[in-house]
Amino acid sequence: MSDTTTPAAAGLHLSHLDQDGKVRMVDVSDKTTTARSATARSIVRLSPAAFELLSANRNAKGEVLNTARVAGVLAAKRCAELIPMCHSLPLDFVGIDFESDAVTGTIAVLATCRTRYTTGVEMEAMTACSVAALTIYDMCKAADKGIIIEQTRLLEKTGGKSGTWTAAL
Repeated sequence: MSDTTTPAAAGLHLSHLDQDGKVRMVDVSDKTTTARSATARSIVRLSPAAFELLSANRNAKGEVLNTARVAGVLAAKRCAELIPMCHSLPLDFVGIDFESDAVTGTIAVLATCRTRYTTGVEMEAMTACSVAALTIYDMCKAADKGIIIEQTRLLEKTGGKSGTWTAAL
């Protein structure tokens, strides 16, 4: 889109607003059921002491990453209850993975969701990684209340009318 092209002129619109600007749930009843997936990521930045406790599995609240994994799966399954205009959809798979970086003191939370449905699973993946990151915060806050959750974003989505989209990293 050039600097002189307006979003409306480029064909862009907010799908959850009707022509009068009122909020609405998108009608997906005429859309084709296809295989769809989405992967999102959140970064959790901990102090060196909190990162060491988490890495050594010596946190007073137990197995931090396994608890965060379960929380992320549960969050994906309840996404429609949290985000007002999300569709309730059948999830075929929710996977939560973690990448630790001792140099930066970070844990990357990666959430992947898959379905065969008429709408995408981007919100489920982003909700899953957000809640998993919040769970890490909750379980490590006794060691570090200054934990930062950052860079929550969609990394990739596949399926549906718009096909595959991958974030520029």
